[in-house]
Amino acid sequence: MTDASAVRMALKRALIFLGPPGAGKGTQAKRMAKQLGVPHLSTGDMLRDAVTRRTEQGRLAEPIMERGDLVPDDIVLGMVEERLSRWDCDEGFIFDGFPRTIRQAEELDEILQRRGLGKPLVIQFQVSPETLVKRVAGRWTCSVGGETYNIFERPPKTPGICDNDGGKLIQRSDDQPEIVKERFAAYERQTQPLADYYRTHGVLEVVDGDAGVEEVTRALNEIVKRAEGRNGHL
Repeated sequence: MTDASAVRMALKRALIFLGPPGAGKGTQAKRMAKQLGVPHLSTGDMLRDAVTRRTEQGRLAEPIMERGDLVPDDIVLGMVEERLSRWDCDEGFIFDGFPRTIRQAEELDEILQRRGLGKPLVIQFQVSPETLVKRVAGRWTCSVGGETYNIFERPPKTPGICDNDGGKLIQRSDDQPEIVKERFAAYERQTQPLADYYRTHGVLEVVDGDAGVEEVTRALNEIVKRAEGRNGHL
């Protein structure tokens, strides 16, 4: 993997990974965040944590999530702004699957400006429908440590058991087939137009999400390096 100094310009800036469920955003966001030493932020994780802790936002979001619908902007944006105010985001961060609407993108732009982080670098993961269905249908997560497996592409050594800590593997409710269909529809309807929004702002790049994990990682590093060439202050 390219060493962190080669992509140091990503610090003090937001990286945004866009793509439908199963595109590989989460895997790559975790890798890049570790490489750069910045937080990997997922609004899905934030929302599930809020539901578990029974916060006000969690209680509002829970029935919406169970239907497979997108949580309203007001709930999500309030949670996001609070998270970005924490010290660990001062040097930049990576968003996995956020923003999801034009309004969220516009509001996030304002938050970033207020925090002195400037324009984000947005990377869209383009993946074929066949690949997406296979990845999502086979995705299971450790109930203890959160490690993710895919029974088709990266199965655990023992079926149903995490390799790392022996935790039981579970399938998230929003990865069930009927919910997945709603998530795909919601993505096409509301999230895809973000590509045009960010393209007009000159910050959109595209990566082939059908490629292998290592290939995608190399492509992401190259994209970030090219971005430095266009904007030395990133």
